[in-house]
Amino acid sequence: MSVKDFFSRINFWRECDRIGPDVPLTHWRLHFKSSMKALCSRKFKKFGENSEFRPGAYAEGCSKISIGDYVVIRPGTFLFADPTPGGGGITIEDKVLIGAGVHFYTNKHNFSDITKLIYDQGYPAATSEDSILLKTGCWVGAGAILLPGVVVGKNSVVAAGAIVTRPVPDCAVVAGTPARIIKMLT
Repeated sequence: MSVKDFFSRINFWRECDRIGPDVPLTHWRLHFKSSMKALCSRKFKKFGENSEFRPGAYAEGCSKISIGDYVVIRPGTFLFADPTPGGGGITIEDKVLIGAGVHFYTNKHNFSDITKLIYDQGYPAATSEDSILLKTGCWVGAGAILLPGVVVGKNSVVAAGAIVTRPVPDCAVVAGTPARIIKMLT
């Protein structure tokens, strides 16, 4: 690696719109509460009071991610907000519980042309309808996957390992692949 490549990489790490172990220049800051708060407040669209972004978690498209108060992003969690203009963002309201290893995705691949490899088909036009919203007080279990356009309602529960492909109403418990309502909380 040349000196120019080294400094180019350092510059990328400093300015990129992401946080994670693949960005070692800033990732170490997640191990210390004060530097974690400063980094997250600078990178994210919003980073609430008493929230934490733990080492081992990833976020891409940080400028399109809002994290409310009292939210902990645990190791292995991956937040992917579509970095293209007009693409979906991620909003996590206050006091949301998120287990380890939860994945959020706000974009998808084209795959309708059978004469082309999926790799070569690219992505559909970015739209804000692909945003993900987690409403106040919901709980997303470990290893769940939330796909574009999902809204998880207030005080709802997403079971561990569920794949959420459509909106979840308030006070619902969903589980499975794809996630389905298994009961309503009363």
